[in-house]
Parts: sequence; C-alpha cells; structure tokens
Amino acid sequence: MRPVSSSATVELTGHLMDTGILARVLDDVLEYGGDYRIDSLDLGRQHEDESRAVVRISADDADLLDRILMRVQIHGANAVDPGTATTRPAPADGVFPDDFYSTTNLDTLVRLDRDWLRVRNPEMDCGLVVERGDDGAAGSVIVRTLPVSDVRAGQAVVCGAAGVRVELPAPPPRGDEETFGFMSSAVSSEKPQALLVRQIAERMREVKAAGQRVLWVGGPAVVHTGAAPAMVRLVRAGYVDVLFAGNALATHDIESALYGTSLGVDLAKGSGVPHGHEHHIRAINTIRRAGSIAAAVESGVLTGGVMHAMVQAGKPFVLVGSVRDDGPLPDVYTDVIDGQRAMRGELHDVGFAIMVATMLHSIATGNILPASVPLVCVDINPATVTKLADRGSAQAMGIVTDIGLFLEHLARELA
Repeated sequence: MRPVSSSATVELTGHLMDTGILARVLDDVLEYGGDYRIDSLDLGRQHEDESRAVVRISADDADLLDRILMRVQIHGANAVDPGTATTRPAPADGVFPDDFYSTTNLDTLVRLDRDWLRVRNPEMDCGLVVERGDDGAAGSVIVRTLPVSDVRAGQAVVCGAAGVRVELPAPPPRGDEETFGFMSSAVSSEKPQALLVRQIAERMREVKAAGQRVLWVGGPAVVHTGAAPAMVRLVRAGYVDVLFAGNALATHDIESALYGTSLGVDLAKGSGVPHGHEHHIRAINTIRRAGSIAAAVESGVLTGGVMHAMVQAGKPFVLVGSVRDDGPLPDVYTDVIDGQRAMRGELHDVGFAIMVATMLHSIATGNILPASVPLVCVDINPATVTKLADRGSAQAMGIVTDIGLFLEHLARELA
C-alpha cells in the first residue's frame, strides 16, 4: 500500500531566474526525495523587477516533507500557510528533540499563537529555543538560536518547519552598485583592485558612521607578508573594532615585535637568521611568563605589533587554538566550544566583517554570522571564498590578491 503523500505550498520572491534561486530550490526538492509542481510563476518584466513563484512540494511522509521545507528555506522559500510553531522540551543537556528545526543564518521569525516573533542572533546549524518570562506575558517571550552544545534539558525547542519563516537580505538600493558593486558579483582576480579597496573603505566609513563595529578575521600571513604595520595603522585609526584569529597570527606578530622575524625569517631582509626557528616558541614563552598579552603590554615587555595596538586601543580580540598550536599563548582558548561562545559574544553591533588570509577561521566565523552582515574575504587563494559560500555563507564576496598589498592600500585609504 502506497504511503500517504504529504504536501505544502511555498512561495519565493526576488530575482529568481538570474540568481538561479528557483533552480536550486527545485534541485533540492528532488535531491531530498520529494516532488514539486509549479503552480504559478510571475516573471518581472524589467531587469530590476522581482519575480514570484508558488511551488507545491510533496513527499511520501510528513517527516520528509518537514526536512525538505527546512532545506529550501535557506533559499528564502516560505510556506504560504505556515501555521504555528510546535515546541518540545529538550530531552537532555546537549541534545535537541529528533525533529528540531535546523536554522539558517537568514533573519528568521517564529509564530507562537498569533504573534510573529523575530529570532535573536540568527545563526546557521543551530536550534530555536523559546524562552518565556516569569509572568508569561507575550512581551516577555523571546526566541533565540542556540547551538546544540548549549541546550539544557527541558528547554522549549521549536520542532518541525511549521510556524517559521525567513527573510532574505534586502538587495542594495539602486545606484549603490557604483559604490559597492563587487558585493553582487563572484570572486575573481580580474577586477580593478584599487576600485575594490576604495569601495571597502567607503563601506567601513559608513558602518562606523552608523555606530556599528567592523569585525576582522586574520591569519598569520598578515605578518608573514609584512602587512602588520598597515594593520596597526588601521587599528589606531579605529577601523578594527574586534579581531578573531588563532594562536598563529598573535604568536608571529609578537615574534616580529620582539625579534624582527616571522617563522625565523627576517622581515626586513627576507632571509633566515641564526636560531630563528626558536623565535616563535621563545615569543610564546615570554608572553606566558608575563601572564597575558595585555600584561606584557602594560609591563613594557611588548611594545609593538598588531596585538600591542589592539590592547592599547582597548579593542577586544578572541584567539581560538587548534591541535597544531605550539604553546599556546595564555590568551588562546584551547576548548573550541568555549572559543565559539567567546566569538559569539563579540558579534553584537557588527555591521561589516572582513576576513584576510585565513581559510579555517573565515569558515568558522561565517558559520556564526547572520546573513545580514556584509562579509568580504580577501585571500590569494580563491578556494577560500568558494568554501565559505559552499558552507552556507552566501553573502561572502571575495577579492583574490596578495594580502600584504591589499592591507597597505586599505591603510592608505583609511589611515
């Protein structure tokens, strides 16, 4: 006997054809084992006009349909009749109910009873937790994303796709393409670099003028390429509000400040120095003796470099380590879950993110950023930006160039 088919109707609006969104939705439905019927498709007549599609999705059972509906929501496809959300208690610490709603990084709303509530801190690959105040009043109810590691037994977790809708980021205003045009194009090395740097600088000025923060994610190539002095100028000019990095960037920056080398190579001459291979571990030991990077700055042990500038400017940094690390520095989070929490804690008021010369930290940060935050990745390797987009950071746009030249040019624009 054939299983009873379940179905739901979803709606998509936007530039469905030129962006390929509609094709991706239909591909995902088939890939997940469902079927579809396009009930209506209204195409915009002008290039700037939006299109609208209504698609009926069917699956062999309700559970599979829910999985498909959650999947296509990453493209902005919402149920025409969303219903209201269902919540179930988490069965144990660190465990969601089996049918929990798996989040996207898009702005998300949840309908409880008749009210739509905007989800706080949108983040991909998390769950949605409903929290009610002691009085139970509607105004005291909040919905927020929560990683599975942080959920506690009994918390109310949104389950299934009912009562949830997402919003795609608004497209840039007409005419804004001239000031930040590369944000709507693919990664490429064949673009006028000077123009792109000016566009990034202008966006940073706008973000600062709006009272928001600029987040930087950096790798050790910032130091290896000799770009640390340019980065210091950007910190002092107020365009680095928070820095995410690993043990390596901070270690080699401090090695450079103490010994003039990076991985034992003299940055002024480009050649190795006697016993230079020891410098990075001696730099780590010096900071460990001082107790922390800030303590080394305050005591006069550390007198230059990016980390020195961050401490002097009173700007926060989050260093999260890996199994490859030497030392590590005393400021480095060696528990990656604690490191994730520290990174999430510094995302407030971030209006722009720029990632330079680091693949793994870029992907990690992209995973916790809302899609509404513009994200630019600068790397000599175009695969870094491609991997970011493949993992769900669809807002990631990239510049393929040498990081040393890029930072020097950006510092001239801003500092």
